[in-house]
Amino acid sequence: MPDPTFSPEALAAACGRIREPMHVLRELYPGEQAATGRIGVSFASPDPSQGAWLGTLPPLYPEWLGDRSFCEDHGTRFAYCTGAMANGIATVEVVIAASRAGCLGFFGAAGLLPDRVATAVDRLVAELGEAPFGVNLIHSPQEPAVEAAVADLLVAKGVRTVEASAFVRITQPVVRYAAAGLHRGANGEIVRRNRIVAKVSRPEVARHYLMPAPAAMLDALVREGKLSPMEADLARHIPVADDVTVEADSGGHTDNQPLVAMFPVIVELARTIAREQGYARVPRVGAAGGIGTPMSVAAAFGMGAAYVLTGSVNQSAIEAGVAPAAKAMLARAAIADVAMAPAADMFEMGVEVQVLRRGTMFAARALKLRELYLRCASLEALPAEDRVKLEREVFHGSLDEIWAQTAAFFAARDPHQLAKAETDPKHRMALVFRWYLGKASRWAIDGDPSRVMDFQLWCGPAMGAFNDWVKGSFLEPPEARTVGQIALNLLEGAAVITRAGQLRTFGAPVPAGAFDYRPVPLSL
Repeated sequence: MPDPTFSPEALAAACGRIREPMHVLRELYPGEQAATGRIGVSFASPDPSQGAWLGTLPPLYPEWLGDRSFCEDHGTRFAYCTGAMANGIATVEVVIAASRAGCLGFFGAAGLLPDRVATAVDRLVAELGEAPFGVNLIHSPQEPAVEAAVADLLVAKGVRTVEASAFVRITQPVVRYAAAGLHRGANGEIVRRNRIVAKVSRPEVARHYLMPAPAAMLDALVREGKLSPMEADLARHIPVADDVTVEADSGGHTDNQPLVAMFPVIVELARTIAREQGYARVPRVGAAGGIGTPMSVAAAFGMGAAYVLTGSVNQSAIEAGVAPAAKAMLARAAIADVAMAPAADMFEMGVEVQVLRRGTMFAARALKLRELYLRCASLEALPAEDRVKLEREVFHGSLDEIWAQTAAFFAARDPHQLAKAETDPKHRMALVFRWYLGKASRWAIDGDPSRVMDFQLWCGPAMGAFNDWVKGSFLEPPEARTVGQIALNLLEGAAVITRAGQLRTFGAPVPAGAFDYRPVPLSL
């Protein structure tokens, strides 16, 4: 490459050299005293005879994207997380791969019983030692005992980071985890042992995490012996979470919010609450949902995101806990191949999750179940035609058989649900319908060939954007996609795109091609 360079094509190539200082010049035309020429760049020391020196862009590393305090607090190389896909889809292997790539990975504990979570934590500790990792703690309004038990387990196991998701309000298990281990440092500052990375998509939910824990909950935890008086007192002076993730149009639980609209609102809310509460530091705000290309990563960091969190794109990686057939379906998805469907864990509340639509009938069948639940008072009240269709096409068995399986499941997991079903026929119907919603994700995990059309795959539009980006590259085949290569390529590309944007602000004629980073194998 000639030095200096002024052509748009050469400028595009120069943007890829992010790890070198770049000097920006304005070309001097022969005989001109003022700098009136084109803007270009040089990687050598500025020479006055080659042009007027406008400034120097220092080296730009992917490690420098985001808030460095996030990396310092969590012990990561990059301000990048892999989200906790439920039912163990974000496997131990996903978390290990993320950690070894310098990122923070969260194990998908949602939907799993505490013994399964304990086994996963033990494996993570054995493999990673002191390296960073996290575990999901999901709001479980139908199973509060499970939520509390998982929180207790995470405290007992010494898990230092939790991704809190699907909460619409703060619960006692969240407060217990956040406050456990609080103490004063050598300089009198409040030191956290446990950190919460909270997912939110509404300001009113974000406020719960940005405020100190409710006094009534802290007092109750002290009375129960789950917090010391000192821990409770310190918790009154800091936010529940230091990190709040704005979850935009994501897979799974989502409000389909546009990131560019919601992110600034949450950032301003964090600043306002920090000022009112007198915090030593403003809580960090990260970005998730729709993060599937280098442009989206760069855009998130450009808005001021302290970190980014990816989800859907990792589900197609080889380490993810879904069957090869499911990964192939995800790898074929386009950006619009998603739909909203009822959530298994919050079916009666009307909560929805975003799922893959292409190649599966799950969304349509799940929506039919919700329509029947809203219209009918019990299984016995189902219209005969609908009952026959459900048994033949959805359940592949009689509703009586499905209820027997459901009853056996809840007898072991949560007998309270059965007691309620005995006196509330509508609740019994909800449990049967939830059988299908819960099984559908398991069929996708196991790859049941007889249930391909019922696969429930939590998926947002980021998956389609990612597939379009990797087309023709080494990352196109699902069997070549790894969590580490996905993360490193997204971050490398974001840095290149950020460099192109920096150069454009000098008035340089940076062409569109400079913003088109293509995946290449990168060293971990």
